[in-house]
Amino acid sequence: MNIDSELLELCDKVSAASYKAIKAIVGTAEAYTTLYIGADGTPTKLIDDLSESAIILELQKDGRSMRVISEECGERIIGFKPEITLVIDPLDGTHNAAMGIPFYSISIAIADPSLSKIRFGYVKDFVTGDVYCAETDKGAYLNGQRIHPSIKSNLMEFCVSVYGYHPHVTKTTNLCQAVRRIRILGCVSLELCYVASGKLDAFVDVRGSLRLTDVAAGKLIVEEAGGKVSDEKGCKLILQDNVVNRVHMVATNGLLHQQILNITGRQ
Repeated sequence: MNIDSELLELCDKVSAASYKAIKAIVGTAEAYTTLYIGADGTPTKLIDDLSESAIILELQKDGRSMRVISEECGERIIGFKPEITLVIDPLDGTHNAAMGIPFYSISIAIADPSLSKIRFGYVKDFVTGDVYCAETDKGAYLNGQRIHPSIKSNLMEFCVSVYGYHPHVTKTTNLCQAVRRIRILGCVSLELCYVASGKLDAFVDVRGSLRLTDVAAGKLIVEEAGGKVSDEKGCKLILQDNVVNRVHMVATNGLLHQQILNITGRQ
């Protein structure tokens, strides 16, 4: 696996600290206690706060100066002159983790200080221990082995993860009728990794509710694996430098990307 071992080691340490902090309350009512409204405008649960606090402490031990963008705290500067920016979802799939549903993860993207280019993506499945990672121009990997999207080219064979609630029911129904299987799994970063590794053929969010922290790592992993990512119009997905602005997202194996866009664009 020809990727930056130093960045991988940093991500491994951060994810280990996060999991250690939350493992005792996974699947408990206490885990889903609302503490405050996070920087992203959504309620921060106890399990989210424990994860993020442990992550910040671990990063402070690292010794490097860095900028941290995270769902709950927003932006935090560690040190004086950041060398890198980390975009973190401390716990993706909060509801799953709190309810004991075994599908949740940590998502970490590493970029230059200005966030102009994300160069490393890391997602760890906290249930299985699987690690997905990618580095710009060096491919995507699952537990050290190179991964690629599926090669399906018939939409009626597609298994698609789709997020589309009322008032987006028409777009969701159109997609349901066009593909073989629909899944709603509740952890975007892992679902993107499933597209990258061929376990899913596409991921579609028609709500326009995804944020930088949700998708920064997964987007790079899909693209480095050989898949395609865009906004709902097929344009390059622009991730703005904050945790408030939201986007639509379509990620596919790249073979029927436009067909998926055509379907989800119907009103």
